[in-house]
Amino acid sequence: MERHFHEELRELNQKLALMGDLVETRTRDAVKALIERNEEMAVAVATGDHEVNDLEDKIDDLTLRLLALQHPFASDLRHVRSAIKATTDLERIGDQAVHIAEATLRLISVPPLRPIIDVGRLADVACDMVHEAMTAFAELDVKRAQSVLERDNEADGIRDTIFRVLLTHMMADPATVERALGLIFVSRALERIADHATNIAEDLIFLVEGRMVRRADG
Repeated sequence: MERHFHEELRELNQKLALMGDLVETRTRDAVKALIERNEEMAVAVATGDHEVNDLEDKIDDLTLRLLALQHPFASDLRHVRSAIKATTDLERIGDQAVHIAEATLRLISVPPLRPIIDVGRLADVACDMVHEAMTAFAELDVKRAQSVLERDNEADGIRDTIFRVLLTHMMADPATVERALGLIFVSRALERIADHATNIAEDLIFLVEGRMVRRADG
C-alpha cells in the first residue's frame, strides 16, 4: 500500500511539473507576442487554455484518489494538500496568461508605448519566480523557495515603475490613455502571476518544515 502511494505521489509531482512548465511557457509566449506584435502567437495563447485545464482535471482526480484510497497522514498529507493548492495557483497563472494574450490582441493594433520593455522585464521576473517555485516544489528545496519570496518585492518595484511611467504618459497625452490602461492591465496580471508563484513557495515551506510563511503584505 505504501509503495503504491508513493508511486502515485511521483505521478502527481510529474503532472504538477508539466503544468508548471506549460503555464510558464504560455505566459512567456503571451508577453513575447505583445513585444513582437505577433498576432498568431497571441491567438494561440488566448485560445489554448484547454491543455492547462486538462492537466488540472487529471491532477484533481489523482489527489482525490490519493485522499480517498490511501488515507495519507503527517508529511504525506501535507504533500497532497500542498499539491492541491499549487494546482489552483498554476491554473490561475494559466488564466492570467490568457488575459495577457487577449489584451495583446487589442494592444498590437495600435502604436506601442515605451513601457512595453519594462513589461518584458516584469514578465521575466514573474516567470522566473514560477520556474523557481516549481523547481523548489519538485526538489523540496526550502532555500530555493525562500529566494522566490524575496523576489516578490522586485516584481512589485517593476510594476510600480511601469504604473508611474504610464501615468505620466496619460497626463501628458490623453490619446495614450487606452494603450496605457492596456499595459497596466498586463502589468497587474504579471504581478498576480508573481503572487501565485509566491503562494507555491510558501506552501512548499509548509510542506517541508510544517510552518506557515506569509508575506508582510498578505
